[in-house]
Amino acid sequence: MIVRDEIQAVTDRIAKRSEKTRAAYLSACRANMRPGPRRKRLSEGNLAHATAACPVLEKTELLGARWPNVGIVTAYNDMLSAHQPFDRFPEIIKTAARQNGATAQVAGGVPAMCDGVTQGQDGMELSLFSRDVIAAGTAIALSHDCFDSVIHLGVCDKIVPGLIIAALRYGYLPQIFAPAGPMPSGIPNPEKARVRQLFAAGEVGRDELLAAEAASYHAPGTCTFYGTANTNQMLMEIMGMQLPGSSFIHPNTPMRDAMTIQTTRRAIEITNMTDAFTPACDVIDERAIVNGLVGLMATGGSTNLTIHLSAIARSAGILINWDDYADVSHIVPLITRVYPNGVSDVNHFHAAGGMAYLIGELIDNGFVHADVTTVAGGEGLVEYTREPILVAEESDIPVSYRAGPTESLDTDVLTSVSEPFRPDGGLALISGNLGRGVMKVSAVKRENWLVEAAAIVIDDQNELIAMHKAGELERDFVAVLRFQGPRANGMPELHKLTPILGLQQDKGFRVALVTDGRMSGASGKVPAAIHLHPEALLGGPLSRVETGDIVRLDPANGMLDVLGADLDARQPAIARLADNLSGLGMNMFAPQRAIASDAESGASTLGDMAFMVQD
Repeated sequence: MIVRDEIQAVTDRIAKRSEKTRAAYLSACRANMRPGPRRKRLSEGNLAHATAACPVLEKTELLGARWPNVGIVTAYNDMLSAHQPFDRFPEIIKTAARQNGATAQVAGGVPAMCDGVTQGQDGMELSLFSRDVIAAGTAIALSHDCFDSVIHLGVCDKIVPGLIIAALRYGYLPQIFAPAGPMPSGIPNPEKARVRQLFAAGEVGRDELLAAEAASYHAPGTCTFYGTANTNQMLMEIMGMQLPGSSFIHPNTPMRDAMTIQTTRRAIEITNMTDAFTPACDVIDERAIVNGLVGLMATGGSTNLTIHLSAIARSAGILINWDDYADVSHIVPLITRVYPNGVSDVNHFHAAGGMAYLIGELIDNGFVHADVTTVAGGEGLVEYTREPILVAEESDIPVSYRAGPTESLDTDVLTSVSEPFRPDGGLALISGNLGRGVMKVSAVKRENWLVEAAAIVIDDQNELIAMHKAGELERDFVAVLRFQGPRANGMPELHKLTPILGLQQDKGFRVALVTDGRMSGASGKVPAAIHLHPEALLGGPLSRVETGDIVRLDPANGMLDVLGADLDARQPAIARLADNLSGLGMNMFAPQRAIASDAESGASTLGDMAFMVQD
């Protein structure tokens, strides 16, 4: 189980770059560790407040005994399909805790917005910053210092990154994630995309479009395409922050409940009141972050993680940049084909062998560090090559583990390193005189990669929609959508443009999108250079592009340039932001927009961490 030299080289480079910040972070975590239970240091008045509403048994144990106390941070609401199942989780966890010599309390709730609801709407401009609100809310929940370990309940796009950013700030505590799982498969994702394009072309009406959408998003659980939410689940598992095999089990099933019970048991077992103490700061190190990068590339995961994983790493004192992503992408083959990289969904991926097969294949071929610390304990990442099975009801242990599959059960969805879908991870670092960004090429047909065409410069995605309706897009073009960065308007996703761009590409036109904003976690078949920085609002080169300039996007060579124009000689355009920042609470987020870091650094509004040291 020796890791490849190329992977080790990236890991060593990250460790060297992070030497001071990581050491300062670990020092801060060690300084906050003390013998449990942690509530012992609270005053009598503090502890009385923390237990006042507890049932008698829990109150007795919290006030006097040495039972560990598990905190629960939940992102439950009943509007998000992926988070609605969490309604039942706290009671399951509390019951399991009592049965295993512990108590559990809901420490706090955090907001969870749905990008699917806000996609293309003004509310999307709050989406990215919601991650840092969630992190801050989690920090408030844990500030009471009553907990010996923490279970996080979250699944979707900004929620898991926000939770783990805060979990790592409290890295001296054991932290474990308990997912809810995906909904059953609905209509095939390509059929949904087809109806969307037909609607964009005016060939079907809203009734047909709504029927297709409702047949796709139809039940409790995560949306089944491989966007940001399901990429989050892969990431938490391959980085060892949740139990093996827990990512893609359906909600409200005996197996899902059993995994939640087992998660509770494990949260109790890894407190500092046992010999198996496993604080989060020991789980997420440079090797775990590289394992996350490898998983992202091997599965063709969401481009949003090129932002979130950078922010997550920084919360553990680890500094990564897009060069690390690009180098790992060059090394690691794509061995998963899930929509939008294919036609199947995550349920097919799970049935084909899922995470157990994927991780086993990566370990056997030296692409991941197996000798890491995980919440599962045992043999490090090797534990994640096993899959859970239900145990008889009369047993005290809800699940046991068996060896996972060593061969894919569906090679159209999950293949091998020796016969990959692509020789690389399908993520390209893009740079040139328009700045620095990323492009997901794994879902883009090779013949559509290179685009050289006249720019159409817009400041609002609705401008391109209006041009489409007016018949003005019947040509090759590069849509340059500027003033969409974190400082401008919170960096919304621009998935609203996907059906139009896809339709024009299907007509034979060469089209692309270039922006300082984000695409959906399901970035698809149209070439899109995204997350560009410096962003336009800060005078970046996007602010100097003019309609008619010839833009060349060449992901094969990692290049993005305006040809034949002296951008430095032009004055930057002035952003027109007043209209879209006045409603839906947008003005409340002006302080966050003013301090947000660039996308490569994680687009963070939390500021430098106390352990970040200066050279």
